[in-house]
Amino acid sequence: MKRLFTKTRKHFLFVAAALCFFTSKLFSQEERRWQIDKDGAISWQINNNIPHKDHIEMSGKKISCVLRYGVAADGTFQATRSLVWPMLRTIPNNTHASFTRQLAQDAFDLVTVNYKPIASEKVTSLTLNGTLLVKSKSGNTLELTRQFFPSTTLSGYCEIYTIKNISDKTCVIEIPKSNAIYTSDPAKGTEGSYNLHVDLFNHGNFNLQTNETIRFSVFYSAGKTNEQVPVVNIEEEKDKRLKLIQEIWDKLILETPDEVLNTEFAFAKIRASESIFETKGGPMHGPGGESYYAAIWANDQAEYICPFFPFLGYEYGNQASLNAYLQFAKFMNQEYKPIPSSIVAEGTDIWDGAGDRGDGAMIAYGAARYALSKGNANEAKQLWPLIEWCLEYCHRKLNSDGVVTSDSDELEGRLPAGKANLNTSSLYYDALNSAVYLGEALGKDKTQLKNYKAEAEKLKTAIEKYFGAKVEGFETYKYYKENDVLRAWICTPLTMGIYDRKAGTIDALFSPRLWTKDGLASIAGDKIFWDRSTLYALRGVLAAGETDKALDFLHYYSNRRLLGDHVPYPVEAYPEGDQRHLSAESGLYCRIFTEGLFGIRPTGLSSFDFTPRLPKSWPVMKLRQIHAFEKDFDITVERVNKELKVTLSNGKKIVFTKLIKDGSTINIPLK
Repeated sequence: MKRLFTKTRKHFLFVAAALCFFTSKLFSQEERRWQIDKDGAISWQINNNIPHKDHIEMSGKKISCVLRYGVAADGTFQATRSLVWPMLRTIPNNTHASFTRQLAQDAFDLVTVNYKPIASEKVTSLTLNGTLLVKSKSGNTLELTRQFFPSTTLSGYCEIYTIKNISDKTCVIEIPKSNAIYTSDPAKGTEGSYNLHVDLFNHGNFNLQTNETIRFSVFYSAGKTNEQVPVVNIEEEKDKRLKLIQEIWDKLILETPDEVLNTEFAFAKIRASESIFETKGGPMHGPGGESYYAAIWANDQAEYICPFFPFLGYEYGNQASLNAYLQFAKFMNQEYKPIPSSIVAEGTDIWDGAGDRGDGAMIAYGAARYALSKGNANEAKQLWPLIEWCLEYCHRKLNSDGVVTSDSDELEGRLPAGKANLNTSSLYYDALNSAVYLGEALGKDKTQLKNYKAEAEKLKTAIEKYFGAKVEGFETYKYYKENDVLRAWICTPLTMGIYDRKAGTIDALFSPRLWTKDGLASIAGDKIFWDRSTLYALRGVLAAGETDKALDFLHYYSNRRLLGDHVPYPVEAYPEGDQRHLSAESGLYCRIFTEGLFGIRPTGLSSFDFTPRLPKSWPVMKLRQIHAFEKDFDITVERVNKELKVTLSNGKKIVFTKLIKDGSTINIPLK
């Protein structure tokens, strides 16, 4: 590729500042589609901002739903539900072989009011809080609501419909009996036919008096032909779903002066946690997106989200994390052939279609970070052989320049990555450092740990020598040897504590060449974006100490994802996948705060380095109910004159407090 853009750095800084101003103005209060409610939900009040369509994914242990919904120009509601049953496998039983059906019927279409169809419906509001609640009116006669959500534990998806009579006359409501069954082709299922049941509950004829309400529900479930349809109480399923959401919201609570950041963090915890499926191979966290279920990946799971779950303290998430690493551990081998990129079909098969993507580095990085953050010595001992193996694998892949080679990177050949890419070597660098900390905690051989430390130092030098370069006028990194166009993944060294080129790299990331209305372009000058690199970049810029610059872009990005036209979670990519709500990206969003803003870097099973980045405009920030290191504690950072006061507490008991200089690092041992 040819160099497309050359300007002076001074010009870049000016344009970047102008862009920041532009983006904040671009996303003003008046242009937000959604608003934050007092209870932490977000809602869209329908005014003249229609038509509009969006989609959201919601998951339970045995089902996932991508709900495509919208409000038409005439004010009517529209929805199509894509229902996915990950443990009902189809043929060929590969990565994408989950039993899936799209259904577009609306249960209100079956209902008659005074012996006629419901007429002139106009949507008034939509609310998201882990369910989608839609409110509308039919003239001056009826108030209607729809509520959509998956079961937390059953293989079913739920919809609740209510009709309220707001007129001064009795309304006759007829709700039909409806029990439909769709039977799949037995030749297309690994276990023959599957039955999809659509069951309506609370049918009948009702005389609805003024201000009276009638409620009915629809339950979509699927199973093998010899299985019983789950016995369900839809109201109880709703309570279980809302209870799970509240449980997640009550852990790892972000409190800052920025309501948008606090709320997007809370929502990201939902998507990060809900997408775990109860497979025959144990709990498996899956990306989702109508494609990726009952399977694990070295990037999405091992690298991105598993290291986050110990901080959240969601036990099912921790179980899925440990299971993911132990699944990969089954593929260690004496010949040091690559570990597969993905383990699919409930753990019964693999996918390695992109060759070695740097998966060994991804797994070593994630497993070491997870083990340290979890703080459980027994789990750490289980994972140590996997970490050792992956580090040795990476060591054997070093080229003559001292950086790690691979066949591709996590984008699997979608964009050029050369024979050695910046991501893989950066991940290996951090994995080596984490292995030193973990090995010391486990009492491992000191010579081995000394070798890991020496290799990390050599690798840091090699990264600078091999990848360090002036690209499009910025003193930053080439993503691979022949690369001469800016790439989003130049941010990776910042997240791994390599700050040698932080000034030029940060200028490049926030320049108009890379920063777009949706965050970072994957490659300068192209429309392609993947949120994962934007999320890494925001974490890295904060970790590097450019707090206020990062905050402007973080607020803008969070505003767009939470309150814009496609809400409420971080997304995968565009144009590929049409901005699917893949789950691991939400975990990466949360790590912006745990590792970037709060600067938590585990250094043992019960200790961490702490480098808080309190923005100049904030007097205080808190991260409460942190469950890392098998503890439950809060951290408060507040400005006291020109210093920062750090307080660590357990409930009302203060267990650590210290005044530190802004930008300094302290090590905090937990007792």
